[in-house]
Amino acid sequence: MKKPEIIAALRNNHQAFINYLGGLSSEDFVADRNGKWTAGQHLDHIIRSVTPLNKGLVLPGFLLKLVFGKANRPSKTFDELVAKYKQKLSEGGKASAPFIPPPITTAKKESLLRELDSRSERLCRQADRFSEIQLDQLVAPHPLLGKITLREMLYFTAHHVLHHKALVEKTNL
Repeated sequence: MKKPEIIAALRNNHQAFINYLGGLSSEDFVADRNGKWTAGQHLDHIIRSVTPLNKGLVLPGFLLKLVFGKANRPSKTFDELVAKYKQKLSEGGKASAPFIPPPITTAKKESLLRELDSRSERLCRQADRFSEIQLDQLVAPHPLLGKITLREMLYFTAHHVLHHKALVEKTNL
């Protein structure tokens, strides 16, 4: 995927998640089914996931390169990256402490939806600053996948939000 397609996927996938959660009743937003995260907790988790990426993408490319290094391999395709993520999950991979959400009340629903909308739009603007070459050369750490290229990080982020939307849909059947 080229950068415009990635940005469109980021925007569309986050908007689909926001729209779906926005349409949930208050009861469904906070329902705890079988000890799984509530829809509100999935929302908080996605915000927690986008936040450090936004912070990192504010940095100029040369600084990212200085701090995290440079890719030593070509970027994976979207499908390859998703397959790697699914493999890590099947091996028991889970969210690490900074990404685990606290209980979320209905009172926070609208403000969290607005916050994700704002942060996902900011992510799209930040991603657009980087060239196609930089997306494949610069790397950043992912807590489950290790060091991955910025292109892969954006692929992950576009997939991750849909992964959590599917989990919410599954628990709200």
